[in-house]
Amino acid sequence: MKLKGAQVLIECLREQGVDTIFGFPGGTVINIYDALYDRKDITHILTAHEQGATHAADGYARATGKVGVVLVTSGPGASNTVTGIATAYSDSVPMVVITGQVARPLLGKDSFQELNITAITKPITKKNYIVKSPCKLPEIVREAFEIARSGRPGPVLIDIPKDIQAAEIEYKPAEVDTSYKTVNLSKMSSEMNLYLEKAVELINDSKRPVIYAGGGVKISDSCEELLEFAERLKAPVASSLMGTGAFPGTHPNYMGLLGMHGSRCSNLAISNCDLLIAIGARFSDRTICKADGFAPYAHIIHIDIDPEEFGKNIDIKIPLCGDVKQFLKLLLERVKEKQAGVWNKQIQEWKKTYEVNYKSNGTLNPHYLISKIYELTKGKSIITTEVGQNQMWTAQYYPFAEPRSFISSGGLGTMGYGLGAAIGAAIGRPDRRVINMAGDGSFKMNLTELSTISKYRLPIIQVVFNNNSLGMVRQWQKIFYNERYSHTSLGDEVCFTKVAGAFGIQSMQITADEEVEKVFKKALRMNEPVVIECMIHPDDLVLPMVPAGEPISECIDDI
Repeated sequence: MKLKGAQVLIECLREQGVDTIFGFPGGTVINIYDALYDRKDITHILTAHEQGATHAADGYARATGKVGVVLVTSGPGASNTVTGIATAYSDSVPMVVITGQVARPLLGKDSFQELNITAITKPITKKNYIVKSPCKLPEIVREAFEIARSGRPGPVLIDIPKDIQAAEIEYKPAEVDTSYKTVNLSKMSSEMNLYLEKAVELINDSKRPVIYAGGGVKISDSCEELLEFAERLKAPVASSLMGTGAFPGTHPNYMGLLGMHGSRCSNLAISNCDLLIAIGARFSDRTICKADGFAPYAHIIHIDIDPEEFGKNIDIKIPLCGDVKQFLKLLLERVKEKQAGVWNKQIQEWKKTYEVNYKSNGTLNPHYLISKIYELTKGKSIITTEVGQNQMWTAQYYPFAEPRSFISSGGLGTMGYGLGAAIGAAIGRPDRRVINMAGDGSFKMNLTELSTISKYRLPIIQVVFNNNSLGMVRQWQKIFYNERYSHTSLGDEVCFTKVAGAFGIQSMQITADEEVEKVFKKALRMNEPVVIECMIHPDDLVLPMVPAGEPISECIDDI
């Protein structure tokens, strides 16, 4: 049948199982928005800003495992998506961004709102397209989704000129497999089989094994296999920031985060293990810190679907390239069950000795606050974060027990991410209460998305840690720059409770530990959005901390 290009696009999105789009209309996508007008099978979420739309699609994808979809106009509308696309690319989040473009006859003529968005986004997408022929549109959309969700997931951009949207196209419906696409290990190379045999040998012979879990465990839906594997080996588990929630945070084998703001137990275990099994993780600089001081006594087995990660930042003994889930199943068929021994006793001693005891400044204690939120939610909420101290405190003090319950910007470290991500998570998982943790600096970057929360009455709890400063940068200035606080004081010019009221959102304020339980019980009973401003001291720090350039064994525990 013949349909307009814009209609074909919508039909192709429905083929892919898309039922939600995050976007902002404009002239070069007006045909697509017109095609959406009569559709009841796709919900469009109108955000306050295109960057907010990308973060919302990102949060939606992380919370649901589906591909997040963004629709924006050309020019500044397209350029406003760049930070969100880069965020998704850094953290391997499946996303398809659809941008409008000026009509083909106007390309290359500095036309109104013309922008070469495919050139701009080439380094931060798995692939991008400009549709040059109407008949290519269905093929491109189908391929874009396949690429976004397959292998190591990531964002794909489709730039559609306005005249393509208006052109008549022959559309033939197609049945599409929307499941996660992986690498089939049934026909492994002889080299990979040798690596697998060597990995089994190293695992069975190891006396001090450690598992390092990354975000790839969650992406590949391998959390159950990871749990079985760790229990089979009696192995302690550390996680990257993106791996938080891949292994139950309440499990006795879990040691916490690894790296710059990792737990002392995790960092000491890595520094003393004889075998490190990295699963779905990249060895980022924030994780390994000083490369030549990382796991100095260990053979390293690295399981990852992306061959580009092998040996990129650290030497690897055994690279196992392929799907995490399939490799864990193969290992479970081959490795012997271990008994708890001296190594496990040492791990428990480190956990007890270096248990995080937060040093209070006599005001509201972030450790107490986050621990109380966990207690009151019973760990069943989805927690999104901004970037900074709020992010690290949340990862340290909230023991995430389920995958897809911790949503944060890791690789790019995008301030202003969390509120948009919370919107996407709340849309995608209406069965779960969503809480966004923010510092006052991050929150101000995209706080206009409060209008989106208010418009759709999303029952998001927005927590604002207000220390009137850019807390993480100030922390570095305090520790490493002789307390020379250059331009990190924000002052008290913003009253966040009044800001919330301006958007029609209820708000509360907490100034002391004894107020936390009452306020959060009330907020959790409210089936509507609420902003909770939490007044904390600027000298509340994220500890432990490994100084830049030092090995992970060298932590600052107190100031």
